[in-house]
Amino acid sequence: MNRRTFLASSLALAAAPERPNVVVFLSDDMGWADLGCYGARDIRTPHIDRLAREGVRLTDCYSNGPVCTPTRCGLMTGRYQQRYGKGLEWALLPSDIDVGLDPRHTTLPKLLHDAGYQTALHGKWHLGREARFNPLHHGFDEYFGLTGGNVDMYSKEDRFKNYDLYEGLEKSPQQPGYLTEMLAGRAEKFITANRAKPFFLYVPFNAVHWPFQAPGHPETVRDLESWYNGTRLGEYKPMLEAMDAAVGRVLGTLDRLQLTRKTLVIFTNDNGGERLSDSGPFRHHKATLWEGGIRVPGILRWPGQLPAGRVSRQVTMSMDLTATIAAACGVQAAPSEPFDGIDLLPVFAGKAPERERDLFWRINRPGQRVRAARSGKWKLVLDGNIINLYDLVADPGETRDLYTVHPEVADALRAKLDAWEAGFAGK
Repeated sequence: MNRRTFLASSLALAAAPERPNVVVFLSDDMGWADLGCYGARDIRTPHIDRLAREGVRLTDCYSNGPVCTPTRCGLMTGRYQQRYGKGLEWALLPSDIDVGLDPRHTTLPKLLHDAGYQTALHGKWHLGREARFNPLHHGFDEYFGLTGGNVDMYSKEDRFKNYDLYEGLEKSPQQPGYLTEMLAGRAEKFITANRAKPFFLYVPFNAVHWPFQAPGHPETVRDLESWYNGTRLGEYKPMLEAMDAAVGRVLGTLDRLQLTRKTLVIFTNDNGGERLSDSGPFRHHKATLWEGGIRVPGILRWPGQLPAGRVSRQVTMSMDLTATIAAACGVQAAPSEPFDGIDLLPVFAGKAPERERDLFWRINRPGQRVRAARSGKWKLVLDGNIINLYDLVADPGETRDLYTVHPEVADALRAKLDAWEAGFAGK
């Protein structure tokens, strides 16, 4: 190697960022406009707002699905959830005992674990209740949280009185505490214990999913009759602010241990908001393919690698965050299960132009078949025999159907949607 080649190689190595730690926060059923940095006026979220102030805030971020399970599948695998069968296309119910993400599949935590990362999940799994689907079989070294969709924040029981708090493969002993705060405590301990090695920490909160319960009120244990009770200011607001405080505790731990500049932090949501949420300018809510059902907050912070205070209109999906994390950590998808998501770190960093995306969604349930696609500014929604076309740049609220004005655009999008779905025939 001559001197010039040696110097060039040395400079390239010096410029390459150290493998980052990664912390992913996933909120549950939160509305797009429920954060201060997305316009909330009645809810205070200073710690999540700090992430936006110190990082990149996405305006056009989407969940892989309109409900819990499919997005979590997309985030763990970096692929469309339809590749794993109909069982993971909708939220798993307590009765779906034998359904889950098969551990034979490759996941992001497996890739990172094999690359030398310590991995932990503290929070909501919702990708299978049986022991064979447990997060420990998917590359996580630690697991503390719930396997199902929701629990009482105090009793840790679901609405059928099934206790659902796990420590690894076993149910955790009964213990007092507000679950959001307990998850923050576990996250802090994990970071502290692994501060000298690269780590991947996934914190999928069960807040602000019902049952709606404020911190500091253990007397509000919910039962079958009161499970869905609550008001925005009485329960939802303090619930969300408690989640923000939990995020703040984790960020504070990174600060205290001088890990902030070494850590890529991502905050996003699993689907659109529920009944007490604020979806901002978007139409409808969770469980639909309108923007209010799939448009979610997305924030990335990595000091020194991502610019502070940047707002990006890059169209992004949950599975893109997976591919972006993998690229940042220097790992690649398994050849047999390539990512459908793409690495968008250069775009978020301002080093590459925004990338045109074709994204697709599907609800395929008995009595409900809805499909949607986005390409550039155009959004197609097919609800049975009803065809709707929207210009999301001019009309983010999907109020003006342009199908009869631009049928050729709708036909082209439908052809792409049909081709995408044909790849999952029989699943």
